[in-house]
Amino acid sequence: MTAQHRPFIPLSIAVLTISDTRTLADDRSGDTLQERLEAAGHRLAVRGVVTDDIEAIRARVLEAVGDPGVDVVITTGGTGFTGRDVTPEAVEPLFDKRMDGFSTVFHQISMQKIGVSTIQSRAVAGLAGTTFIFALPGSPGACRDAWDGILAAQLDYRHRPCNFVEIMPRLDEHLRRGGRSA
Repeated sequence: MTAQHRPFIPLSIAVLTISDTRTLADDRSGDTLQERLEAAGHRLAVRGVVTDDIEAIRARVLEAVGDPGVDVVITTGGTGFTGRDVTPEAVEPLFDKRMDGFSTVFHQISMQKIGVSTIQSRAVAGLAGTTFIFALPGSPGACRDAWDGILAAQLDYRHRPCNFVEIMPRLDEHLRRGGRSA
């Protein structure tokens, strides 16, 4: 449900593709996310490709989290079960708060599209300081499903009854109470 009397508030979003084989020239999943976020009225803050390496992923995500001009980080790729799929291991230690509901809802949406194959994804999300992080699977379809089914609404201030944008001004409350600083 959208409250049209509320203004749209554009966010700055970093899109990082996690892959040893992709480049920006052939990154269809990153293209899908960029097209959707820009069509929604948001701003692409950063776009990049990061190798499937825990330290490399963590460094790039931390760089984005440390940038006051980035509100949201979306990664695509590295959420499966193969040896090089290490995105959850890279980003989960960065979370001050884990968003368990994201994975649950993502799997419900995915189940409708690809059936039980959804169990092969370890999509995760959380909050690092005041920055939202979403780690999505590396397929364009999964990126479409996550954006269209979850992120488009939750990153829109007009979405009712609640959304992430309206709580952004209060996210640093836990930092002031002795939590970790970003």
